[in-house]
Amino acid sequence: MQLLTKRLLYWFLGVALLLLIPLITMQYTSEVNWDFTDFAVMGAVLFGIGLAYELIARRSQKTTYRVAFGIGLLGAFLLFWVNGAVGLIGNEAQTANLLYGAVFIVGLAGSILSRFKARGMYYTLIVAAIVQMLVPVTAFFIWPPPVTSWSPSVLGVFVLSGFFALIFLLSGLLFKKASTRE
Repeated sequence: MQLLTKRLLYWFLGVALLLLIPLITMQYTSEVNWDFTDFAVMGAVLFGIGLAYELIARRSQKTTYRVAFGIGLLGAFLLFWVNGAVGLIGNEAQTANLLYGAVFIVGLAGSILSRFKARGMYYTLIVAAIVQMLVPVTAFFIWPPPVTSWSPSVLGVFVLSGFFALIFLLSGLLFKKASTRE
């Protein structure tokens, strides 16, 4: 338990150092304009990722499992960050971006249902990758380009979604590799 406390302290310090970046940047430019809520949310998300990694991935002795879990968390964090900051479809205020919440629901529900076992996590991440690609397809039919801004472009939205889907796919394939040794 003392080792876990020490590791969480490192995570806390790492998050604090990362949050210094926007704090310092705000002193030199008006383009970064974070308030207390921005710092609190980002701090909680980053520390939550570290906590999840320490509590779940560290239970496994398999390096492949740990790497897979880390990549999956990284993909989820980047999706949350990019979608919240600028949005994947149009801008962050576009209603269509809320559909990406389905990816998080799939990831959380699948992880819990599989009890974080490698084989179940493999299926969860594959489904998350599929849902990631279904979001822009669904949004395209509900909010076509004349109705909603699809900046950078329709193709750009699909490429960006594909990037996140590939992260989830990579994580899933690593979980599959880890599951062959369970």
